[in-house]
Amino acid sequence: SETSGAQVVGGRGPPGPPLGCMRAHTLTVLFSLTCALGYVTLLEETPQDTAYNTKRGIVASILVFLCFGVTQAKDGPFSRPHPAYWRFWLCVSVVYELFLIFILFQTVHDGRQFMKYIDPNLGIPLPERDYGGNCLIYDPGNETDPYHNIWDKLDGFVPAHFLGWYLKTLMIRDWWMCMIISVMFEFLEYSLEHQLPNFSECWWDHWIMDVIICNGLGIYCGMKTLSWLSLKTYKWQGLWNIPTYKGKMKRIVFQFTPYSWVKFEWKPASSLRRWLAVCGIIFIFLLAELNTFYLKFVLWMPPEHYLVLLRLVFFVNVGGVAMREIYDFMDDPKFYKKLGQQAWLVAAITATEFLIVVKYDPYTLTLSLPFYITQCWILGIILVLTWTMWRFFIRDITMRYKEIRRQKQEHRHEKDKCLSNGDRRSPILDEQSGNELREGKL
Repeated sequence: SETSGAQVVGGRGPPGPPLGCMRAHTLTVLFSLTCALGYVTLLEETPQDTAYNTKRGIVASILVFLCFGVTQAKDGPFSRPHPAYWRFWLCVSVVYELFLIFILFQTVHDGRQFMKYIDPNLGIPLPERDYGGNCLIYDPGNETDPYHNIWDKLDGFVPAHFLGWYLKTLMIRDWWMCMIISVMFEFLEYSLEHQLPNFSECWWDHWIMDVIICNGLGIYCGMKTLSWLSLKTYKWQGLWNIPTYKGKMKRIVFQFTPYSWVKFEWKPASSLRRWLAVCGIIFIFLLAELNTFYLKFVLWMPPEHYLVLLRLVFFVNVGGVAMREIYDFMDDPKFYKKLGQQAWLVAAITATEFLIVVKYDPYTLTLSLPFYITQCWILGIILVLTWTMWRFFIRDITMRYKEIRRQKQEHRHEKDKCLSNGDRRSPILDEQSGNELREGKL
């Protein structure tokens, strides 16, 4: 689903697949939409239920906007399986951001009770599950099942962790960045477990089950997939030009793979701009991860609710496009003069979610960190700032000073060498001596 931008594996790829088979069908969509609205207007009797009509009108308005966006919105960097698919998720991003802004402008009580219009089971305070407690891997006191603590932690979130980090690796395309985000989020859970009981986990749940097994295995499988995609030959043939049914089926399956491949080379230490960009990406990733837990906490949504799952599905679909747009903007700012539309929306959505958390439960967010946690974060920030100052300021000044000093030494050495050769004086020195003699200085 890559069509343009940075260095493509095997050289700069073509701008995209032939557009003749990927028309937007604007007239067909407009005609179908008009027929549907005409049916509702002329042939269907409007119910007398105000709440039902309000919900139905809002849903119909959203569907009309999605139809407009799918056919008329600007294409992004991806074209597989179809450009309309990515235009759809772009429009969903707009709808979700507008929904978040609406929630942000409500009172805390009204915002939580508004969720009842989406699901009548919402709007009720729910207790958070504590993943800590007894952290013994082997519990000798339980003769029936001494490993019951491990089995209790193996819930549906274990495969979700693996799948999530597999997909994040496909988005970021860098092993180091993925591992840094994975480890830093565990540190954030340690730091914030006094705010959300959900963050309270056993040490082996943090580092063995999460970082090593679930996250680590997901990152490993993701990197293997990236290696296969980078080595794959991207040569496409039209479906009707393939003679065999097996070839046609293979072509249909490959329609869901990228059109060409771009290898991300973040190079965070190459310049201050790239370093700040990579730090910003890591910050946005961590903030979006935290929003998952804090949003369901302040809006009273259970972890297994379908809205929580839909939000994760949403970020899976928009995250890849946003990362590609960020990379293009960072890697080639002369060609990409502004941040991509999907990246802009993802950043706005992440910020709006955090503002909702701040407004709906400021007390939880302002619970002071334990003293030793504060010391650790201050030390980490000081180390990062110190390295940044050394790498991009002090080191560069020192290198420039050494280069100037080296050039001066070479010039002095050449001058001394010329003076030592009496019969091989430099023409420049001869001219200077002649001028000084004429002026009466020698």
